[in-house]
Amino acid sequence: MFALVLLATAAPATAQLMMESARPPARIGYTVVNTFPHDRGAFTQGLVYRDGVLYESTGLNGRSSLRKVELATGKVLQQVDVDAQHFAEGLTDWNNRLVQVTWQTQTGFIYDLKTFKLEKTFTFPGEGWGLAHDGKHLILSDGTATLRFLDPKTHAEVRRVDVTYEGKPLTQLNELEMVDGELFANVWGTNFLVVIDPVSGRVTGQVDLAGLLPEADRKPPIDVLNGIAWDAKGKRLFVTGKLWPKLFELRLDRAGAK
Repeated sequence: MFALVLLATAAPATAQLMMESARPPARIGYTVVNTFPHDRGAFTQGLVYRDGVLYESTGLNGRSSLRKVELATGKVLQQVDVDAQHFAEGLTDWNNRLVQVTWQTQTGFIYDLKTFKLEKTFTFPGEGWGLAHDGKHLILSDGTATLRFLDPKTHAEVRRVDVTYEGKPLTQLNELEMVDGELFANVWGTNFLVVIDPVSGRVTGQVDLAGLLPEADRKPPIDVLNGIAWDAKGKRLFVTGKLWPKLFELRLDRAGAK
């Protein structure tokens, strides 16, 4: 009895936070605005939209690369291959550079945005999955429920945020993208995008993209949904998947699920 009274009278703020964290995420609908070609050989791990083109990180040992891609045609305009010992993963831009991480070799690469010249490598502990930035820090996912915020100059860890879905840890966070102050993430092995509050880590929304890729295009060797890019000026959201033949421009409907 005492403990119950104490909780009710002494910790209203804590109770409110617990209620907030357990609130079900909003179901977000979508409309396909445009469909573009995508290279079926691209095992998409990271995707960035900048200055009218896409930058893409592709994975698999011996097939990993950094690419500049024409949106309308899917044509690869520029490419540099990653050494076969590395399985490339997430990608983000930072000023006039591109930052790419690897899965299990604990290595990151920094390239000149225009020339793709490798300027620097850095190391980090654990695995690398997705990568994004919030204007202040790089944000790294590693397959767990934890997001790491890194100093963009030193790549040292500044802080961590644990992602929760209805109050429980959400793992398998993969490709990341900041969209107007919210962090979008692919959940590996699922058809879902989740929307994450980057401060609290709470999942506030989810988008079910099951059926996005037409059945006629779902021929082997297509893999899972992966790849999110945001055109901040045009307010356009692009998504694709590993070895998918198409890339989609979506308009989200916050009023309800499709």
